[in-house]
Amino acid sequence: MNGTGRIRVIGGSLRNSRLDVPDRPGLRPTTDRVRETLFNWLQPVIEGSRCLDLYAGTGALGIEALSRGAAMLTFVEREQALVAALKANLTRLKVQASVVADDAARWLKGGGKPFDVVFIDPPFADGAWDTAATLLEEGGWLSASAWIYVESPRAAVLRLPASWQPHRQGQAGEVAYTLYRRTLSDPLS
Repeated sequence: MNGTGRIRVIGGSLRNSRLDVPDRPGLRPTTDRVRETLFNWLQPVIEGSRCLDLYAGTGALGIEALSRGAAMLTFVEREQALVAALKANLTRLKVQASVVADDAARWLKGGGKPFDVVFIDPPFADGAWDTAATLLEEGGWLSASAWIYVESPRAAVLRLPASWQPHRQGQAGEVAYTLYRRTLSDPLS
């Protein structure tokens, strides 16, 4: 597939591999600088982890996680053109992952096994952060000490679960990005 743009994998076994990026409204792949920062933060926990890339788009976050040793990755993307591009990139890179062609909120209502690392970067116009966070938290999708990455407009006010504690955060232009750590209070305390 010939995309209208390309981004590269920053580190790991697929370092410098190029990913085709289709020209789609609202698609804004996470920049190289932000991905590098995020995966520096996740370095101690990414290897062997079970990861979920919601609103996958190009799949750049999930593919970066696979490149850096994630054991398992599930991509969720509703747009068929992006699903096709993601599958083509995975095939070309010879990477195994699960690609779900569905709306993230609908898919999260189905329930499943908990993930260790979750990436939430929906199209900004959708305003889907709060819904996704609630479904992840209440649906059993998160391990007890999961890491959750959230990318949003800088001015957005998000209502995330109290169990999600900010670990690290940054800004790039009008984009805010935060890595949260899920911390469940001890019922015995």
